[in-house]
Amino acid sequence: MRLGGFELKAVESGRFRLDGGAMFGVVPRVLWEKTDPADENNRISMHMRALYAEHGGRRLLIDSGAGTKLSEKMLKNYQIECGSFREAVENSGIDPDSITDAVATHLHFDHAGGYTYYGDKGEIKLSFPDAVHYIQKRQWEAALNPNEKDRASYFPENFVEIENLGKLELVEGEKEIFPGVRVIPVEGHTAGQQVVLIETGEVPVLYCGDLIPLASHVNLPYIMAYDHFPLKTLEEKKELLGRAADEDWILFFEHDPRIAACRVRKNEKGRFEIFDTGLFQE
Repeated sequence: MRLGGFELKAVESGRFRLDGGAMFGVVPRVLWEKTDPADENNRISMHMRALYAEHGGRRLLIDSGAGTKLSEKMLKNYQIECGSFREAVENSGIDPDSITDAVATHLHFDHAGGYTYYGDKGEIKLSFPDAVHYIQKRQWEAALNPNEKDRASYFPENFVEIENLGKLELVEGEKEIFPGVRVIPVEGHTAGQQVVLIETGEVPVLYCGDLIPLASHVNLPYIMAYDHFPLKTLEEKKELLGRAADEDWILFFEHDPRIAACRVRKNEKGRFEIFDTGLFQE
């Protein structure tokens, strides 16, 4: 998809399953299963979807899926189907060695696992060796010192080598990392998560990360039990969805298995609803 001076492309990197109750918090199953049906173990289908953006000689990837370093236990527990992220990028018609910039919304395994991989001798290598990797400082610190709630989601092998090889740029707060690409911190899910707003000059595109992981999470009360501060998530969703509706943004969903992106508007009851759901479909 070309918008303004940007070339944008969805990069599918895998799929997995998570408990539906955990994904929707206090919302009863009888409501959320209308849009996200569960299997016999109460797990719903999830995708891992990165976004590629090219503009002015810069080639950006946002998030990287789970990668190939997970244990057999993790693969089984979450029914993860995920290959090499470098190969996923290459299969999308993009040279992985041409990537100049990489943004991690946050460093949970399903978002940051593909930034590194094991080489032939078991060494950890960067998937994008020439890319600067942008991570919020608060998220970096949280990942290096995880609490009991987050410990099972952070794996140092996914990100420590980025710093060791001098390719880490820590961001503090909202920042335009290069013309047209802005990171915005959102703290409800985990400290220092960031969403990415691509200001194309035509239609803005918001990479929602785990602020709005599925299209159904456009419903304000649909908030993950994984979130540290659900009321903060609610506040952040209200603000950004309000801007998205008023300014005709495209919302890009990282985890939705059916809808890669859409627009949003308020209905007659004042609730947010999605439309134009065929965006980024090949």
